[in-house]
Amino acid sequence: MGWDKEYRVRTRIAIRTHAILESLFPERRVFLKSDNDTRFIRLRPITQVIAYAGASAVVAWAIIATAVLLMDSIGSGNFREQAKRDQRVYQERLNALSAERDARAEEALAAQARFNAALDQISVMQSELLASETRRRELETGIEVIQTTLRQTMKDRDIARASLEELKSQAGDGSVVAAAGLQIPAQMEFMTKALAETAHQRDMVIADARDALTQRDELELEIRLMRDQNDQIFRQLEEAMAISVEPLDKMFRQAGMPTDRIIEQVRRGYDGQGGPLTPLSLSTRGAEPSADELRANKLLHQLDQLNLYRIAAQQAPFASPVRAAVRHTSGFGFRRDPKTGGRRMHNGADFAGAHGTDIFATADGVVTHAGWQSGFGRLVTIQHAFGIETRYAHNTRIRVKVGQRVSRGDHIADMGSTGRSTGTHLHYEVRVNGRPVNPMIYIKAARNVF
Repeated sequence: MGWDKEYRVRTRIAIRTHAILESLFPERRVFLKSDNDTRFIRLRPITQVIAYAGASAVVAWAIIATAVLLMDSIGSGNFREQAKRDQRVYQERLNALSAERDARAEEALAAQARFNAALDQISVMQSELLASETRRRELETGIEVIQTTLRQTMKDRDIARASLEELKSQAGDGSVVAAAGLQIPAQMEFMTKALAETAHQRDMVIADARDALTQRDELELEIRLMRDQNDQIFRQLEEAMAISVEPLDKMFRQAGMPTDRIIEQVRRGYDGQGGPLTPLSLSTRGAEPSADELRANKLLHQLDQLNLYRIAAQQAPFASPVRAAVRHTSGFGFRRDPKTGGRRMHNGADFAGAHGTDIFATADGVVTHAGWQSGFGRLVTIQHAFGIETRYAHNTRIRVKVGQRVSRGDHIADMGSTGRSTGTHLHYEVRVNGRPVNPMIYIKAARNVF
């Protein structure tokens, strides 16, 4: 009984559905007439529904496909414009950073020159101060000698007066008194002259001592002003060093390169050309270095460190291999193979651009391969320092030879589509000790420095 009830319900639903379809799509007959016969095709409602749904699906698919193509075309145009704008902004930023770096370098050189001149002036002023102090001590010694002589003269005068009084009291003969009276005025005149000359010399010595003290005070004031000026120069140099070294250190660390090992390797490689700057030494008496000397030596060490960073940055691929407007079409990592459709590892980055676009070396190095290689087409391989190797594939023309030494920014090839390629582009790889790494790590790390 339950099955019969369910059957009746289904039958009623089917009848109602058929009635609705009949009202929307009434049954039609298409007559096909020939010379000898007349036939007709019966179009049931369900057949019309199927045909209508199929036609609607085809029309909807055509509309969606057209919209997708239009949006892709518009998006590609916008992306190219955005890429061009980004390229222009990048170039402007690069130029601004280069100008700022040059200005900082010029300021550092000018500050170093001012610092050296200030040190020379301080040395001269110290010599003058020492000479003034020596002169003051000599004058003090002279004053003491004159005072001693004056005291001795006054003592002799007092003795002579005592002797005269004794002669007056003891003398009984007028001739003796007369002779003593003749001798005493001569002695008194001599003593008076000696006292006057001594007093004059004493006044001169005191005046010279006062002048020496005044000169000493003036020299001490000049030395204090010079020290303040030197301190300002030191602060400017220290700020310039911090501004210059910190971005370079951050760039290397973002690229996964340990700065201590990199700098030590550069120092060993360039030791034959002079090595670090000579520490500054001002003392000739074997005394401990002053605070200014220690700061100067620290700055010289930082200048040497900055120079080592600059050399290391030239030898690592902190640059883009293309400077024209290009499109980053494929990144590093697993992707769908453009030829087979399977999933494969992509060991580099692809930059699509116009045929013949200039390709540049991203760091100093030596060309180890410049020719055809299966899959890569015309390939250029450059060996750099620190175990780094860069590859530039699918070129239409190669402009370097094996064994040639190149510098960052040298034109090494022209963009093409040789080898296993679906269109004009550059396949760019960075390998560290033979292991491929993402080249965008180095390019992005350098954007805020160069």
